[in-house]
Amino acid sequence: MVLRRITLSALGLFALITAMTPMFALAESPEGGTAMTIADGTTVSMEYTLKLDNNEVLDTNVGGDPLTFTQGSHQIIPGLENALIGMKKGDSKQVTVKPSEGYGEVDERGFQEIPLDQIPPDARKVGTQLQGKDPEGRVVRPTVKEVKEQVVVLDFNHPLAGKTLNFDITILDVKAGPTP
Repeated sequence: MVLRRITLSALGLFALITAMTPMFALAESPEGGTAMTIADGTTVSMEYTLKLDNNEVLDTNVGGDPLTFTQGSHQIIPGLENALIGMKKGDSKQVTVKPSEGYGEVDERGFQEIPLDQIPPDARKVGTQLQGKDPEGRVVRPTVKEVKEQVVVLDFNHPLAGKTLNFDITILDVKAGPTP
């Protein structure tokens, strides 16, 4: 008798699980496999539009080549990278990235006064971006912030430092990442 009750209970449990299976089914990709979610190590392809708070469009790849990168490898800014975790192919999202998770705050130490005669005459205009090398040989691209009588004030901060960035993103593909 006891054996029969266990058997019936096991069959009842099997019937219950079978009836509930659609509730727990994994999402299927169009190719018939399980849809891969973005996690560290996955290769992600996405399209995006980047805007400032005033809705000025700074960059977009919509209609062009996708941005492809390895999640978790710090190839994109941290705030955007973190917001992508768990997304799947076809997902869209709006992401707001504060300066601390983007290009940082404006650092006052990034402003330097350079003697006027060291700046080419045609570059002595506010907003001009220059290119040079720092003492270690790295390429730098400061922007002319101010032109004074004897000096030019250069801003070595990233042009997007201190700015909140607003992304409209669509995930085009998620694949297993490269193997080491």
